[in-house]
Amino acid sequence: MKIIIVDDDYLVVNSLKTIVQSNKIEVLAVGYDGFEAISLFKKHRPDLILMDIRMEGLNGIEATKKILKIDSKAKILLITTFQDDEYISSALNLGCKGYILKQNIKGIIPAINAVHSGNLVFDSKIVSTIQQNPSENKNIDIDLSQREFDILLLIADGLNNKEIANKLFLSEGTVRNYISTMLNKLCLRDRTQLAIHFYKNKFGIDSK
Repeated sequence: MKIIIVDDDYLVVNSLKTIVQSNKIEVLAVGYDGFEAISLFKKHRPDLILMDIRMEGLNGIEATKKILKIDSKAKILLITTFQDDEYISSALNLGCKGYILKQNIKGIIPAINAVHSGNLVFDSKIVSTIQQNPSENKNIDIDLSQREFDILLLIADGLNNKEIANKLFLSEGTVRNYISTMLNKLCLRDRTQLAIHFYKNKFGIDSK
């Protein structure tokens, strides 16, 4: 896998680069603002962009918007120190593939791998907050059983079928069956759309 790292903090860029390279992921280039992110994307066409949200000049949200106009299939994983619903909403509306908190060092590589594999990934702390406030989710699980909703939460957290099965003490086949049922109930195509459905309902994001 080949990626680009963009953050306006030199030390953060170097730290992320060290973490990524130690996991045998090639860093094609690094940048320090949204303008550089766009330029580097055009030049290198990486498999993934790991980019900060809050940057001087052009921020990560605006850079994401412009990059996705160049290539709607670009995979962008946003990183930030801010656990803010507004950023999550913006990221999803734009088509960003993930959002992870900088302090979650251990989660960065799994998040990169998950986004590269085509999954939608959001930091577990965000999902944990949602799980602790189930009353806010009434519009999400109206058509789902409790078990289906449990699986939906874990899909939104970026877990694969095997991980979900282990966490809920189910077989992988049972998890697949639940997912198929949810897709049919909600008229969705795949697990990525399930995750997007979850976040759209949670944060009131407009469908496109």
